[in-house]
Amino acid sequence: MSPKQKKSRPGTRPNYFYSIMGITLVLVMLGLFGLLMMHANGLFHWFKEKVEVIVEVQNDKTDEEISAFQTQLNDKPYVKSGTLSLISKEEGAEMMRKEFGEEFLKLDMPNPLFDVFTFNVKAGYQKQGEMDIIISELKEQEVVRDAYYQEGMADMIANNLKRVGWFSFAIGAILLFVTLFLIHNTIRLALYANRFLIKNMELVGASWSFISKPFLIRSLLHGLIAGLVAVIILLGLHFMAEREFPELQYILDFNMLGAMLGGLVLLGIIISVSSTWFVVNKYLKMRVDDLY
Repeated sequence: MSPKQKKSRPGTRPNYFYSIMGITLVLVMLGLFGLLMMHANGLFHWFKEKVEVIVEVQNDKTDEEISAFQTQLNDKPYVKSGTLSLISKEEGAEMMRKEFGEEFLKLDMPNPLFDVFTFNVKAGYQKQGEMDIIISELKEQEVVRDAYYQEGMADMIANNLKRVGWFSFAIGAILLFVTLFLIHNTIRLALYANRFLIKNMELVGASWSFISKPFLIRSLLHGLIAGLVAVIILLGLHFMAEREFPELQYILDFNMLGAMLGGLVLLGIIISVSSTWFVVNKYLKMRVDDLY
């Protein structure tokens, strides 16, 4: 073996870090897509029930009339339990002062606000047209001055969630192609770095399956590492989201979550092993001298 050939080997050793990170990023993006799609209905249901209805009360109504109307509202089947509250106009003025400063209402000015009831509507009563019927019924009450809600908010949030999900899927698909390219070049460098060993193994009659076995075992380990790292990242993101939005713990199905995370680890192994098998077989069909 010539000195020139010996010197060419150290600089061509493969770096598997980038292919592992590539698979990890693919799995994270696909995992985000899976989480959003898996729990899309639950998230949509949750956001729907965050839509708030505001009912303004006539100023000339007595406390007894307001209390009777509150009891009537509380018995309505569409009112989500525990969300009905009464904000007096004095409390409303105080809230506005805190928001906009003491100059919002001067002492010599009458309070222009109204007593208001606020409540959330159950998701099952937010089908097309039903919210308008609820608002119309409320406006017909003698106690009520006006009633309104944040129209279209839940649909807008749901559409944005779907966009984020498909964006994650698209990024994951792009990263998959990049990762396959990285694996291709990494295996090529690995074969090049071991080209003399491979040549000697071929000369003594070693089969392709025997030669490719170490590469496949290494790729299985790399896929497992990438899958586990992706799972750790996704769990970290999940717990961060749950800390910001505690209600998410009631939406997520942990059995499905566990199955999906296990599937991601398996997918990482499949991506790594299958792409390695393809590349190894491709280059074993070539002459070793062509692996430059």
